[in-house]
Amino acid sequence: MRTPAQNAELALLLEVAGTPKPGNVDRHRDLEELRFEHFLAGTVGARDGLELAENGSAIGPAFERAIEGMAAQGGGNTQFGALLLLVPLVRAARNECSQPIVEAVCEETTVADAASFYRAFDHVDVFVDEPPTDMEPLDVRRGSDAIPALEDRGLTLFDVMGHSVPGDDVAREWLTGFERSFTAAERLADADGPLTNRAANVFLTLLADRPDTLIANRRGEAVAQEVTERAGELVERDALETDRDAVEAFADELVERGVNPGTTADITAAGLFIALEHEAITV
Repeated sequence: MRTPAQNAELALLLEVAGTPKPGNVDRHRDLEELRFEHFLAGTVGARDGLELAENGSAIGPAFERAIEGMAAQGGGNTQFGALLLLVPLVRAARNECSQPIVEAVCEETTVADAASFYRAFDHVDVFVDEPPTDMEPLDVRRGSDAIPALEDRGLTLFDVMGHSVPGDDVAREWLTGFERSFTAAERLADADGPLTNRAANVFLTLLADRPDTLIANRRGEAVAQEVTERAGELVERDALETDRDAVEAFADELVERGVNPGTTADITAAGLFIALEHEAITV
């Protein structure tokens, strides 16, 4: 029987192995400087941090350790957002991987957890949008240099996530009881076929549900909306079953355009973990 940390590792591996996932690295597609093997190495590197969460560590130090290990490969940021979801889920799974428990884990975070979150940005470059003027001293791109301002304001990690919404759907999961992650888990359980195919299918349905915030921040809301509408058209006609070539072409096009729905991939990974923990899917 796998431990929660092992299920989190497996979830990361299944997510990146799923194909086609339009715009994202998968086992058939690399980005210009970010390759499939970087995600495999990032998953292995994150192990110590995931095990810290499983063993009862506070969320912040466990997350920082996971990011430090993840970053020890040549591609840079592979799974920052996914780990920001998985670490509290793994911590919750010590008791029960349920929405009420993970909500409590997130709400009980401290200022020290927030400081560890900021230190995680010292290990890897992460794309984030410009902060509001009043939040400039707390710009996460400042990394550990922003910790004095964070401590002056007494902000917990849960508070920091609150300041990131709207505009970041990984942070939004923290505020909604991981609503979309649990929805993804239900869809994975209801789907048929190999898990890598199910992961690709659920990724596409999530992309069709809601514009990806990473696309919106990098390329603008119009591009994010366009991608969601096109994903919706493919889902509506069950293209992964009836016209897989159309989904493959869409995937190739987004890679060529540099349009990366990374937030949707993060939520897919969280859904895989929840489904594995609930034994709703098996390997």
